[in-house]
Amino acid sequence: MAHHIVEEAKRCLQCKVPRCRTGCPVNTPINEAIAMLLEGNIVEAGEKLFSNNPLSIVCSLVCPHERYCEGHCVLSHKSNPIHWSSIEHYISDYYLDKVNINTTIDPNKKVAIVGSGPAGITISIILASRGYDITLFEMNDKIGGVLRYGIPEFRLPNTIIDRLTEKLKSIGVKIKPNSLIGSVPTINDIFRDGYKAIFIGTGVWRPNPLNIKGEHLGHVHYAIDYLKNPDVHNLGKKVCVIGAGNVAIDVARTALRKGIKKVDIMYRKGEEDMSASKHEITYAKLDGVNFEFYKTPVEFNDDGIIYLDTEKVTEDGNEKVITLEASKKLFEADSIIIATGQMARMNTFSYSKDLELNEFGLVKADEFGRTSRDGVFASGDVVTGARTVVEAVKFSKKVADAIDEYISGI
Repeated sequence: MAHHIVEEAKRCLQCKVPRCRTGCPVNTPINEAIAMLLEGNIVEAGEKLFSNNPLSIVCSLVCPHERYCEGHCVLSHKSNPIHWSSIEHYISDYYLDKVNINTTIDPNKKVAIVGSGPAGITISIILASRGYDITLFEMNDKIGGVLRYGIPEFRLPNTIIDRLTEKLKSIGVKIKPNSLIGSVPTINDIFRDGYKAIFIGTGVWRPNPLNIKGEHLGHVHYAIDYLKNPDVHNLGKKVCVIGAGNVAIDVARTALRKGIKKVDIMYRKGEEDMSASKHEITYAKLDGVNFEFYKTPVEFNDDGIIYLDTEKVTEDGNEKVITLEASKKLFEADSIIIATGQMARMNTFSYSKDLELNEFGLVKADEFGRTSRDGVFASGDVVTGARTVVEAVKFSKKVADAIDEYISGI
């Protein structure tokens, strides 16, 4: 492993204008970290990565690198790009246990972080390192949000989230598990207890339904519910996943690892239209996932999915997909998992009438996370909808600075 990392790092051209860095949403100093590693300064390299991105170890595993850093590497146009993901993980994994943030917590600078996903963890680390008294509210019994309950274990081991949990505790962050902010306590209650600001990073945990007949039969499930705890689901031998994104791929690959004999993904368009990354689609095929394209479900029953064939046509120069009404058929499946997106839960928001939401039920916030209510900030998926982890980190770094400025000006 180490030999592979060193040889890969040596391939870096140390470009004067590193396109890999500009292609990364958080402007990761890739060439600098690689140079430090090759000079034997792995701790310094890890510190540089962590200070730029507290979730560097997570991003090294779950980022769509082919879209960001590796996709922008100058070598990607000539041969193979530098596999920065492997190098980043090697450095970040080594450094995580060595992170040493010395800070003095000021009890008069209390900030409530609601939700412990990528955004919540990022802001907690940044503000705690600046001396803020952070309390992290999490509705589940363990922190991590989508990192723990939405990304499969084979892609992101929970041991990494556990290590981040211990790091948060070591820098003075208080963690309140099984705490859902909403009716009890409300946002008003949090402010009453002396918090100077509240950050909302509750993610998107409400399934986006298809609203077709049979959707609530016993063998029909939603992806976000399945990924929370796959082991409690009895799916039978044949599963069909409805969807075209990375979540659908995660569900399918997880089901195969849990012993399902046959897993299909059904999508109403073609492979070229899938929102899932090409990298994830390739690995799904290697795992044995079968794809059923140009089929759209219209009803679920005890035997499986009633679907219609679809077809891509061009009308007036515009491409669109039409359903073939006379093509109704049955696709047999023991279980069905719907992976067509998520929306925000309303628990936290419904008891705070002055917190504005958009038409999709997401929190309205400006580029610095400031919401319609003074002292309340938000970022991550609850603002943008489902995005990548690194995008949540990018936004949350700005929000951390905005909270710091807000409290400093009170």
